[in-house]
Amino acid sequence: MTPQQLAICTGARIDRAIENLPWIAAAMDVFGINTTARQAAFLAQIGHESGGLHWINEIWGPTNAQRRYEVRQDLGNNKPGDGFRFRGRGWIQITGRDNYRHATQRLRDRFADVPDFEESPDLVATARWAAMTAGDFWYTAGLNKMADEGRFETITRRINGGLNGYADRLARLETAKAALT
Repeated sequence: MTPQQLAICTGARIDRAIENLPWIAAAMDVFGINTTARQAAFLAQIGHESGGLHWINEIWGPTNAQRRYEVRQDLGNNKPGDGFRFRGRGWIQITGRDNYRHATQRLRDRFADVPDFEESPDLVATARWAAMTAGDFWYTAGLNKMADEGRFETITRRINGGLNGYADRLARLETAKAALT
């Protein structure tokens, strides 16, 4: 993949594509995102989630939904300040204390130098770990198989919990398919 293809597939500026290509390409390799269908779906989703590789941290208001992160036991947020501390980060934004801890554990099975994301959550917002946590989520959620089956709506629901921004995600998917073939 070239920086130009990554820029087209994600809607990123070329400088962001150049900066992030080595890590995104490595994540796709490690997590088996290795066909046109898989890559197009993955890049369309991360392109939408990050506004074209622009936002690596969740934009914080806080909104009412974000305030509820503070007490979300299903996310493992159990200490004052956890909502903000474990807000969404990465190209597919992981959210919640438990998800940061689980990402650390799963990635340590693959890499010897994985930091403790629960201890240092801001590290998910670096180029390497934003890509690797996105790939890890994609793989763990079984999204390669869904991409193979053309189940993009289901992929969106797994990532987003609904269909927020679906039209944009779908447009990015078509653009990515064209750029990769």
